[in-house]
Amino acid sequence: MNLFNSLRYVVALHEHKHFWRAAQACGISQSGLSNALRALEEEFGTTIVKRRGVFEGFTPEGEQIFLGAQRILHEHQLLMQGLESVAGNPKGQLRIGAVPSVMPIAARFSAMLQARHSGIVPILRSMSSPDVETGLKNLSIDMCLGYVERPGRRGVQFKIIDQYTERYFLLSRPAGPSLAALQIGSAVTWKDAARLPLCLLTPEMYNRTIVNTAFAEAGEQVIPVMETDSVLALALSVMDGVVCSILPGALVGVIRRFGELKASPLVSPVAETSIGFMVMNSGRPSHTLNAALEFACDSDWIRHATSCSDLSAK
Repeated sequence: MNLFNSLRYVVALHEHKHFWRAAQACGISQSGLSNALRALEEEFGTTIVKRRGVFEGFTPEGEQIFLGAQRILHEHQLLMQGLESVAGNPKGQLRIGAVPSVMPIAARFSAMLQARHSGIVPILRSMSSPDVETGLKNLSIDMCLGYVERPGRRGVQFKIIDQYTERYFLLSRPAGPSLAALQIGSAVTWKDAARLPLCLLTPEMYNRTIVNTAFAEAGEQVIPVMETDSVLALALSVMDGVVCSILPGALVGVIRRFGELKASPLVSPVAETSIGFMVMNSGRPSHTLNAALEFACDSDWIRHATSCSDLSAK
């Protein structure tokens, strides 16, 4: 039994929650993955996985083995990057998590980081706010981009690198003819937006909490006519339906070429949310993470991120 490979299979199963998808991610057959897990169970003398034909999660002992596997593989990654990297030329994977509303900024960051350091291989994943926090703690991601003001995020547990301030826009179809690019409309109050048929993110999404809070400050309680957990679906529902939506500037910036749409800044109140990178305060970042943190602090990058997210400044 190859212990490192078996531990990787445990980690992959935790990530994908599915035997076949985990096997595909590891480049082996499903039977090969299952046999390796059984061998690992024999090695530790305990059951790791709950099985009834499909993956049903880890046993309590399996959760302990998963956390141990993450720590061992993380130390292995640090060692390999130290051996392969030279000064100014980091090499290795960098796992980045990002909440859905900031994915356009995270994608730009990842691409520009890779262009600056060709030896870095960013792996960017869209994750919910609770999942990025869990991912940082269990070492399944190296850094994340998201809402820094969620409870418990500032403090000794996470190191925060502030990036930009997220502002919000009402997305609608303009009354007049379509233009060559997205139209920027006059400011709209949250109270007026509350009277429109809205497609909003589902309640478990943290962005929806921000939107609900802004409506509450305006003295309104909104019942949307449509809900989705997909930020892409928000824009498409406005394009092809009769609904309006509320998007942060980073997402509105992605659809600038859509002349069928209009984005209007939302005011009264002006809702602002701090977005930043977060890492664990471990004191032992990898070579790739060190390079990413340095780039995240670069003033040119921060200006670029701000310009891509704040349409009200254009």
